[in-house]
Amino acid sequence: MSAFERYLSVWVALAILGGVALGQIAPAIVNFLAALEYGSVNFVVAVLIWFMVYPMMVGVDFSSLARIHERPKGLIITLVVNWLVKPFTMAALGLLFFEVIFAPFIEPGTSGQYIAGMILLGAAPCTAMVFVWSQLTHGDPNYTLVQVSLNDTIMIFAYAPIVALLLGVTDITVPWATLILSVGLYVVIPLVAGVITRLRLTRGAPSAAEGEVAVESFTGRVKPLSVIGLLATVVLLFGFQGEVILNQPLVIVMIAIPLLIQYYGIFAVAYWAAMAWRVPHKVAAPCAMIGTSNFFELAVAVAIGLFGLTSIAALVTVVGVLVEVPVMLSLVWFANRTAHWFPAEETAIRNAKSTEQT
Repeated sequence: MSAFERYLSVWVALAILGGVALGQIAPAIVNFLAALEYGSVNFVVAVLIWFMVYPMMVGVDFSSLARIHERPKGLIITLVVNWLVKPFTMAALGLLFFEVIFAPFIEPGTSGQYIAGMILLGAAPCTAMVFVWSQLTHGDPNYTLVQVSLNDTIMIFAYAPIVALLLGVTDITVPWATLILSVGLYVVIPLVAGVITRLRLTRGAPSAAEGEVAVESFTGRVKPLSVIGLLATVVLLFGFQGEVILNQPLVIVMIAIPLLIQYYGIFAVAYWAAMAWRVPHKVAAPCAMIGTSNFFELAVAVAIGLFGLTSIAALVTVVGVLVEVPVMLSLVWFANRTAHWFPAEETAIRNAKSTEQT
């Protein structure tokens, strides 16, 4: 690990300060960049996410995807946490904090929108950034791709019904442009680029082993792009929302508290389940990261569509973006330092096979 990666949290903190400062010093530039979007998907952020995701996509080996079924535990944990636990714990925390604990400190009649914003976040598992967190925790790129793809497929059918159930309404309109465009930009395009790059690197190699060496050498050279993309994304996100942070600091803190509990709590559930089930770390870490992080583009778009651009629900989803990056970096740090809690890949496969035989 380079010194740059070792002190990544310091660089992110500086990026946060730089983003807020940029929003105050050069609001015209920030507004121009923020306007470059379609379906609530910002194209500048999309390009930066390509930089983050591309190095990992080069490592995706499609020939090994056929063996994913041999390790179903990670997929089971991902599905249970994302669709049977996470949306409901987020709703429960929203009710607890904004109907009870923070009720005296918010305007009367606004608790419903705070809760709605949290529900919209909790029902949307991460699509793009999880590839970054997986790479930083040395996750299996093939398995991570399958986990994300499975979640995206389920989200198409389950997001609206779950949100409608928890909000108690039936007229939820999913912004399909945001959903489809985000999956295409953040998953399909970088994946195609990664596959083409991998084929070019391995096709001219004398052997499969040397081909893998060529792939590892290449990804090592382009890996700094991932960190640069992450820092630039943080600068933009905090630049876009700097005014909100400075104008409503107390509201931001109140929203952040239940979100922090949710993020760390969901990670603990998924990580503990993976550890108890003896899932290898390179599958367990991304598995927990997917459940912890959110598809914030979708949540923000739905909040704006249902409640309006300046609504409290939209603000909650934006605060989710601001809180998520520092939280996920802290979890990456934790996951990397607890990798020894998990079995090696070979041991996990052997245990799984012996369990099936008995």
